[in-house]
Amino acid sequence: MTMVPLRKRARVFTMALGPAIGLSLAIAALLPARAAEETVVFANPSKIAAIGGSITEIVFALGEQDRLVARDSTSNYPEAALKLPDVGYMRQLSPEGVLSVNPSGILALHGSGPKEAVDVLKKTSIPFIEVPERYDHEGILEKIHIVGKALGADAKADALAAEIDAKLKAAEKQTASIKGRKRVLFVLSMQGGKILASGSDTAADGIIKLSGGVNAVAGFSGYKQLSDEAVITARPDVILMMNNAGPVASDDELFANPSILSTPAGATRKVVRMDGGYLLGFGPRTADVIHDLAASLYGGQAAD
Repeated sequence: MTMVPLRKRARVFTMALGPAIGLSLAIAALLPARAAEETVVFANPSKIAAIGGSITEIVFALGEQDRLVARDSTSNYPEAALKLPDVGYMRQLSPEGVLSVNPSGILALHGSGPKEAVDVLKKTSIPFIEVPERYDHEGILEKIHIVGKALGADAKADALAAEIDAKLKAAEKQTASIKGRKRVLFVLSMQGGKILASGSDTAADGIIKLSGGVNAVAGFSGYKQLSDEAVITARPDVILMMNNAGPVASDDELFANPSILSTPAGATRKVVRMDGGYLLGFGPRTADVIHDLAASLYGGQAAD
């Protein structure tokens, strides 16, 4: 393997990311590498920066919110979290912003980024714990246990996980007897009249399944722009959208789209809109999301 000199690596990063982050990268390149991902318990959990809405929510649910010194911009629940300094959007972090709050540890949801910024943070002397993100029942419990362990609050995490596990099982039971499953198309955006929809391995796909629905599109992972033919072929019974993520398409705009209009959802003008952080958070409130979405999809068929 050809080794690239430190100075050259720093210069490449600097050109790509700009002077501020580039400087941080150059400095970090001179620091010894740390196996940050192997850290599971903070030696000093007194000043934690939480990155990711569900992470912040779990910390509050554990009653450990006094340990927080900062949160990211997706962390807007509970309301008390808004009083914490905001270090930016979890996918557009700057090392300087996170380090400016002088944290004793960083607790970040997997997917935080950009990668270059996270790599810088992992190479500092501040412990960095990355929490896996899985869009299912067990994934929520795993997050609770990892966050609790990181903060030295294992007993609280065990209790919270047991409580959330029971709530999730009760919520999922609502749709257990549903025969005709609704086909749901999650539309992330409609810029330029093009439908950007959710495939597999996404939070939208996970919550649709937990709520007793069927993702109307398959065959790809992540998000993809669909052709008009693909939308029509998907035959969604319901369109699912977030109501607080960028420009919001009105019902009239949505159902004026020829491909949407040609589907069962278009014929009945069936659209469900929910707060994005609530709908896709996969945290302590997900059982409530399942209850609400199942009720919207099936009405009285979803037994309480």
